[in-house]
Amino acid sequence: MPYEPPTHTVERSLRATTGAKTVAGVDEVGRGAWAGPVTVCAAVTGLRRPPEGLTDSKLLTIKRRTALAVELEKWVTSYALGHASPEEIDDLGMTAALRLAAVRALEALPVRPDAVILDGKHDYLGSPWRVRTVIKGDQSCVAVAAASVIAKVQRDKMMAELGVGHADFGFAANAGYPSPVHKAALAERGPTPYHRLTWAYLDALPQWRHLKKARSWADGSGPEIEGQLGFDF
Repeated sequence: MPYEPPTHTVERSLRATTGAKTVAGVDEVGRGAWAGPVTVCAAVTGLRRPPEGLTDSKLLTIKRRTALAVELEKWVTSYALGHASPEEIDDLGMTAALRLAAVRALEALPVRPDAVILDGKHDYLGSPWRVRTVIKGDQSCVAVAAASVIAKVQRDKMMAELGVGHADFGFAANAGYPSPVHKAALAERGPTPYHRLTWAYLDALPQWRHLKKARSWADGSGPEIEGQLGFDF
């Protein structure tokens, strides 16, 4: 399906209205997974023309996404990854975990950004960062699209490595997201050390329900997260 290539429009606007010299695009992956970390990539691209075919990672085939990530890692001015572990997600809630991962990524950049373009409509980053949220920024903004591709490929690689000792769960194929293989393994073997134990999927597993952790963060402090609901076996 044809799509419009991303542009530097938002970055140019931020530079013109705020005087920002360094602008980072930020995107996350793993928010709705049942296992593994949530991963955030911060990418600085400047205003150069991006590699051909750059767009939201979800619109690319695995082969194209993997090849493009290699190209992007050499093309971007700089990038950095930040992760929040399953334990941190359980302890803090998703919103705070996302902020933790994003701050880790941004602070790992060689130059602190003057402004941040954040994919989506919710600013989970907040002060002191100067943030512009952009719905579908991973399709429309060059730096966010680059962050989207790098984050997805790097987290997929990480999940494949974590899955070596848990082959029945198929992490190399599903990256910790719900899938028939993943669900079947959960029903038979229960959660791995990489699973999020406050997630509602455990409600559908009577034999493993005792492993579910109560949320330590205040009710209502975290948004509804896609993929967090339970399922029928």
